[in-house]
Amino acid sequence: MKRITRFDNQGRGIAFDDKKTLFIANALPGEEVEYRIIHENSKISEAISTKIASPNPHRVQPKCPYYNICGGCNIMHMSAELQQEFKKEKVANILKKFADIDWNIRLITSGHQLFYRNKITLKVRNGKWGYFESLSHQFCGISTCLIATNDINNDLKYKEFISLNNGEVVIRSNSNHEVLMSVTTEDDIKIDYNSIPENIIGIVGNSKTLYGKNYFIETIDRYRFKVSYDAFFQVNNYGLKMIFEILANNVRGINLLDLYCGVGVLGISLKDNFQNIVGIEITENAVIDAVENAKMNDVKAKYYAGDTGEILKSLEMNFDTILVDPPRSGLNRLTIDTIINLNPDNIAYVSCDPMTLARDLKILKEYYEPIKIYAIDLFPNTYHVETVVILKRKVDEESTIEYERSFIPKR
Repeated sequence: MKRITRFDNQGRGIAFDDKKTLFIANALPGEEVEYRIIHENSKISEAISTKIASPNPHRVQPKCPYYNICGGCNIMHMSAELQQEFKKEKVANILKKFADIDWNIRLITSGHQLFYRNKITLKVRNGKWGYFESLSHQFCGISTCLIATNDINNDLKYKEFISLNNGEVVIRSNSNHEVLMSVTTEDDIKIDYNSIPENIIGIVGNSKTLYGKNYFIETIDRYRFKVSYDAFFQVNNYGLKMIFEILANNVRGINLLDLYCGVGVLGISLKDNFQNIVGIEITENAVIDAVENAKMNDVKAKYYAGDTGEILKSLEMNFDTILVDPPRSGLNRLTIDTIINLNPDNIAYVSCDPMTLARDLKILKEYYEPIKIYAIDLFPNTYHVETVVILKRKVDEESTIEYERSFIPKR
């Protein structure tokens, strides 16, 4: 039995054994736990708790019946208060350790701990739908997912209209209670078209539309967005509204550059703050949707598909603000250098991974000062957290390094 001293960044309890660090899932600081090792090497062991002595006062009984085996959630055994404290400290510690940014983090919550997620990805094994078990690829069949929207759960209960032996199913829902399903499989997909629930407006199989449409329209506040079956869109509508508000209250100017723009959601939400919006995205289909979304929301915007550096060489425009919402891997060094070269007044960095955010801020903060940092609980009952950082260009000459500006007009 081991005593848990603190959390790691994934919400696992940390203990020590003969110079080896133990990372124990479902264990809280202060608890004495028995555990079962899942993976190990010469330096660390990954384990799951099997017995809890002296439970932490913030330990709660998870509402999900699959929680102890399913890997979909990982901190549902914490009270909402402890989850929030863990995420605040996680962001603060990572920024301090890896970017030397000392910040008193305040976590913004939406008030929705359950039934918030508008997209889930399920595995299908021998006709059953579910997730992989925690720390393994063992299959766990489920009939409901408590962090998914009620619309997704309703269709999980009545899925007999589609026959599938093995594969993967992505289910996404919108605020109008409509559902899209996307299936990837090597099996034949058999659909009973007469028994498809009314709220399912599209089924896609191996990238081919089999029923209805391959997209729906999502409404967030006063904005409307086309969301294709394979497009990136924030999984928490409540949290997305908060990101809209944060950005609207902190950045404004003439020209906005929206990098990693996807289908244009965040840039479009700033249509009242900027006269011109330029979006760049590597995925061509996303750019097609972004153009439609701009028209649908009466936004003056131009979108480009391709490499950021190459596109910027041809743009005769200076930018007040650059908005970035990169994937979990963060920005690459070429993109960071491009941003610094463009010399905007402000940068708004939206991140889903504090580690890569800290890595990038360590470089950017030589030229840009973080003036506001927001942590948002976009993913309750999981260890993930969204962060929005507003940076302002430093004005002292000593902090400015002359960069090669061959691909943009000089100011």
